[in-house]
Amino acid sequence: MKFAVVLAFAALFAVAIAAPAAPEASVVRLESDVGPESYKYALETSDGTSKVEEGHLNNVGSENEAISVKGSYRFVADDGVTYEVTYIADENGFQPQGAHLPVAPQA
Repeated sequence: MKFAVVLAFAALFAVAIAAPAAPEASVVRLESDVGPESYKYALETSDGTSKVEEGHLNNVGSENEAISVKGSYRFVADDGVTYEVTYIADENGFQPQGAHLPVAPQA
């Protein structure tokens, strides 16, 4: 039994090693602006991946100082479909939205 498990693992390992590697993506656009109370950046790569994000410090100098972030990212998955997620992250947590993401039922 142990031999069969080892043999199966070895076969899977060999298949994984023989699989062609994905081509390495290169950066085709990178923009960044960082300030003392805010930032924003945009990134695009040659494989169709992109990300845009901006953040702001709210209630500066107060006890309730917090950062709020909004942005989006897009990528082409192994199935050839392009997926996009937009999000907000603030005092209420990370809140992603995308056509492929499940939505919680209304309470």
